[in-house]
Amino acid sequence: MTKRASILSHSHMRTFPWGVDQIGAPEIWSKTLGQNIHIGVVDTGIDLKHPDLRNSISSGINLLNRRLLPQDDNRHGTHIAGTIAATGRYSGIIGVAPKAIIHPIKAFDHNGSAYVSDIIAAIDWCVQNDLDIINMSFGMKTYNPNLEQAVLNAYYRGKVIVASSGNDGKKKSIDYPARFSQVVSVVAITRLGKIAPFSNRGVEIDIYAPGERVYSACLGGKYNELSGTSIATANVSGVIALILSLRAMSPQQIKSALRRSAPSLNRHSNARWQPGQLNAQRTIHAARQP
Repeated sequence: MTKRASILSHSHMRTFPWGVDQIGAPEIWSKTLGQNIHIGVVDTGIDLKHPDLRNSISSGINLLNRRLLPQDDNRHGTHIAGTIAATGRYSGIIGVAPKAIIHPIKAFDHNGSAYVSDIIAAIDWCVQNDLDIINMSFGMKTYNPNLEQAVLNAYYRGKVIVASSGNDGKKKSIDYPARFSQVVSVVAITRLGKIAPFSNRGVEIDIYAPGERVYSACLGGKYNELSGTSIATANVSGVIALILSLRAMSPQQIKSALRRSAPSLNRHSNARWQPGQLNAQRTIHAARQP
């Protein structure tokens, strides 16, 4: 089980990663910052001392070694956490939901690989600790009945699960767990609003979000740019946190609001419904409609 993300050079520091701007998060920060919403980031851990993340992090677990803290030794989890909830004030970056509370769950090793059993344990930990959102910025090719059972259990307990479609450039097939219908499945788009060429897509997709060369937190208090459906997934989790801090909603209602709020990228298609681009304001508006 692997995740791939390409590291790209960055030219200068900027407070808003382009994705945060593109999805319109700053326009609704006067209404909500995602306060009191708890998000489990099932990943490689988080740089627990990163200046932009220190204020966002709460309890977590290292499933590879339960005696150790969920410290990131890869960089992927730190980048994801930054996109969701970084709180860089004067330098650094601001995430989509800067007041949301991140729970680092280290299920992936320094290579970005994980056992399915650890992923299942991570989902169960999120349910036991009553988190609101489970961010799963990873994917696997094969169906696993125990993983599906863990997802179903979390879903029926009211947990919103968000997962990436995968980075293999497939046109008609996406990874698990994003393929499960109980999960919000996410495709990456470029700055120009086009589907990123590396992004898997398929009929199970719910929403498109920024995932190309996104600037975020890195190990050692630093920053870098990464691309991937993983990053897009983090943007969606952030917007869901903004919504849930305004009103309680079921996973089904959240998924429906996301789908209704996103006009299709393909305006000339005859297809019944096609996913469109994430927008915080429109999603919150859709969430208000019965």
